[in-house]
Amino acid sequence: MAVGVFDLFSIGIGPSSSHTVGPMRAAAVFAEELKASGVLDRVAGLRVDLYGSLAATGHGHGTMTAILLGLEGFHPELILPEEVEERLAAIAETGTLQLAGAGERNGVPLPYGVKDMILRPLTILPRHTNGMTFTVSDADGEVLHSATFFSVGGGFIVREGEEDAALKELDESKKELPLPFRTAAELLEHCQSKGLSIGEIMFVNERASRTEAEIREGLLHIYSVMEGCVQVSLKREGLLPGGLKVRRRAPDWHERLLKEDKDRDPKYWQEWVNLIALAVNEENASGGRVVTAPTNGAAGIIPAVLYYALHFAPGMDKATQADRDDVVVKFLLTAAAVGVLYKEQASISGAEVGCQGEVGSASSMAAAGLAEVMGGTPQQVENAAEIAMEHNLGLTCDPIGGLVQIPCIERNAIAAAKAINAAKMALWGDGTHRVSLDEVIVTMRETGKDMSSKYKETAMGGLAVNVVEC
Repeated sequence: MAVGVFDLFSIGIGPSSSHTVGPMRAAAVFAEELKASGVLDRVAGLRVDLYGSLAATGHGHGTMTAILLGLEGFHPELILPEEVEERLAAIAETGTLQLAGAGERNGVPLPYGVKDMILRPLTILPRHTNGMTFTVSDADGEVLHSATFFSVGGGFIVREGEEDAALKELDESKKELPLPFRTAAELLEHCQSKGLSIGEIMFVNERASRTEAEIREGLLHIYSVMEGCVQVSLKREGLLPGGLKVRRRAPDWHERLLKEDKDRDPKYWQEWVNLIALAVNEENASGGRVVTAPTNGAAGIIPAVLYYALHFAPGMDKATQADRDDVVVKFLLTAAAVGVLYKEQASISGAEVGCQGEVGSASSMAAAGLAEVMGGTPQQVENAAEIAMEHNLGLTCDPIGGLVQIPCIERNAIAAAKAINAAKMALWGDGTHRVSLDEVIVTMRETGKDMSSKYKETAMGGLAVNVVEC
């Protein structure tokens, strides 16, 4: 299907969309296939091979435990945080996985755990560095079913051998859209010919598969999950898991802000933006529930900039709840339209193009959303998105210990501020600019291709090797 707003903004668990959400989704699909094919009852053996970046940084990203949950039949958008803890504790205690049973006894019990997975960090499959193969066999060792998947960023998965079919399906589904676009130039052309904003173009396309009420309700729900994520994070204290001894800062920062900024003084806007970004990404780092926006590693940027739009943009002090809901819907639709451009022309996968594809894309999307809700023209909105990405080009993905903590958490706060500044700069212009959004997206893609693999979520370069973990 054509990439839509609810593909770019999906609910899942942390810490990584490409290394946690995608692998869990792939494993769940494999488990469902076992049920549908009728071979589940004959399964006596299981093998999981992880390749490239999944193998290199999987332990820090929670890849292995996510796969165990997926093999049990759990999906990232449906599983509850308490179910995650319950099932992982049960698997660790018993050493037994309930294959395709969603934790219930109707699955096939197999002695299997994290230590049984085969890691191949130096083997890169042709399609993508985030490759994984699932294989089941019967009591005689005969292979019953095997499948290879790639986690291509943002929780999206592609099955080996079906890449061309998936692209064909995508092209066909786009033909059904009233106003299809692949480039920013095409998007702006639609805006010009129809007299619509970028967010409105995205809304028209979304209405091809959902009602107006469903779109609005869905987007408001997405934002409510973002808000809930912040509230949960503000109640957690202590150190983040993983061994780096990174202290949670959001609760203390929130307490200090409540004391220093009792009347929501505009001079504190950046402190609040920083707080929201940190809170979301601290929750993500601890494996909590977040909104992939468009990835988990960059999940704090759009909530932080949207918070700015709702609390510090001109006129919002007098806004009604209906006005605020309109801002949320318009912001997310516009951000998603820009996100489509990155999915179509480049990548949002840190393992494929570095962190410029994750944090850079999110910053660009957020800048566009803010520019639109602050009254920008389509040209100004496109300019805002371009400015934000232009100044994230070359950003590497080198998390220490393979954990989505350093530099990821602070990086979200910095990128959120960049997005706000990009929007303000664009709004002070008239929309004309020398470098187009399409040009900067292609540049990001080419930069990612040229970037050494050690800077693309492998924990083999940058901060990951130059900073002692303990």
